[in-house]
Amino acid sequence: MTRLIASLAVSAALVAAVSASAGDRVWTGPGPGLGPNAAATPALLQEVRFDQRLGETLPLGLAFRDESGRPVWLGDFFGERPVILVLSYYQCPMLCPMVLNGLASTLKPLTLEPGREFEVVVASINPKETPKLAAEAERRTLERYGRPRTAPGWHFLTGDQAAVSALADAAGFRYVHDKARDEYAHAAGIVIVTPGGKVSRYLFGIDYPPRDVRLALLESTGGTVGSAIDNAFLFCFHYDPTMGRYSLATFRILRVAAVATVLGLVLMIVLLRRREAEQPGPLGAA
Repeated sequence: MTRLIASLAVSAALVAAVSASAGDRVWTGPGPGLGPNAAATPALLQEVRFDQRLGETLPLGLAFRDESGRPVWLGDFFGERPVILVLSYYQCPMLCPMVLNGLASTLKPLTLEPGREFEVVVASINPKETPKLAAEAERRTLERYGRPRTAPGWHFLTGDQAAVSALADAAGFRYVHDKARDEYAHAAGIVIVTPGGKVSRYLFGIDYPPRDVRLALLESTGGTVGSAIDNAFLFCFHYDPTMGRYSLATFRILRVAAVATVLGLVLMIVLLRRREAEQPGPLGAA
């Protein structure tokens, strides 16, 4: 029993150490030079952020292709309802699926539905991606959302570099292409846009409170532009063993999991010690 307790204690210490190490090697500030760990920010992430361009009108004349390969204009999805805009890419190995899954989970408890009270527009920042990849992303997201009838309200777009860059710039979405990996470093979040195409509100991270999304959509419906919020981000960035950097996409999840694990192990140690103390020894058994 003593060995088991010692082993659990060591495990708890290791988990805590990993969490602390990850916390030292990641950065969540709003922009270069603005956070406490800015000096340690990987060079690739110096330009990665959301600029909150509230009130900015998106260029609705941009040309894209939807998930079926049909040519569309960005403005095709505006005019009647507010829009939840997601900038991501479909072959993202880390953060983008978490953003889409988080959005689908957030929308589940709402009575508001895509195609009825609002639209969802997901645009790939990778100009090399195809409608086939967009269709697969749509299938996975709708499967998680669980309301196939809302498919007409979800739009997964691909476009050329000019269209992608123009949309990202207008939305304040700053990302960097890592040519060595052919991947993109980017922040996580969604943008709420009014029916007329004005940026109304930003929600950052991968978990969006349903109440906040509902209120943002209702405000946006009337053309209301919200106020700026605390811009702390999750970043999509792989661990690079040659550079000794941890992934910035999952450090918060790692930290929460580490704390939960430590608390669980400590509780188990306390219960085992109490049980050991309550067991009668050889004299008591006699």
